[in-house]
Amino acid sequence: MIDSHCHLADEGFATDLVAVIDRAKSAGLERALVILEGGNPKEAAQAARVQALWPEVCVAIGVHPHQAHRFADRAQDAAAAVRRQISETPSVRAIGEIGLDYHYDFSPRDAQCAVFRAQVHVAREQKLPVVIHTREADVDTLAILHDAGGGEARGVLHCFTGTQELADAALDLGFYLSFAGIITFPKAGDLREVARRVPMDRLLTETDSPFLAPVPHRGKRNEPAWVAHVVEALAGLHDVAPQAMAERTTANFHELFRP
Repeated sequence: MIDSHCHLADEGFATDLVAVIDRAKSAGLERALVILEGGNPKEAAQAARVQALWPEVCVAIGVHPHQAHRFADRAQDAAAAVRRQISETPSVRAIGEIGLDYHYDFSPRDAQCAVFRAQVHVAREQKLPVVIHTREADVDTLAILHDAGGGEARGVLHCFTGTQELADAALDLGFYLSFAGIITFPKAGDLREVARRVPMDRLLTETDSPFLAPVPHRGKRNEPAWVAHVVEALAGLHDVAPQAMAERTTANFHELFRP
């Protein structure tokens, strides 16, 4: 199994990181993709510690839409910061998480769009996939992926909670869809139906830890070991054994991120 999106560099894991990684390995995880905020030295230092403990881990680097306000009217500075950190990080395998969040609007929407677009260009330049965060911004997210991506952008919509229409549009772009613990929540029936319709060769699994712990751990701090519950839920939706789903999603991860 692979956790394709987690925040092990988050300060919430600082005190028990060794135990968290040990539990992930014991659960059968081959590796994880750790998401780093571009230009955050604390996360970069924690990521170095993660990799010393778990060498198979790889990382994604990007400016989250919540932080786009830091680069208002200077999106190219965001792109430059990401380029610089990529050059210093041999384990980088993706640009992300990047995108748009019109639910919280912690950053002005024009700044979000400009920073997102600039980072898609970096991904094309670096020949790296993108890890996309989109919330209540489907139209603009797809437009930027179409326009700035120029038919070359590849990647994943992470922690997918969108509609069937968004899923279909992402699949048409050649993107993968990654599901997190939300699909185990009792009221997530519509999302489970979307997940059931996604071809198995375009599925990824993630925790988004420390957030969104799956049932039966809901309400606790999430961690990579619990991606097994997501794998099991997806396996049930696709009527295959959990081992078969684990193998398929692992192969998908390798195809996209080439770790």
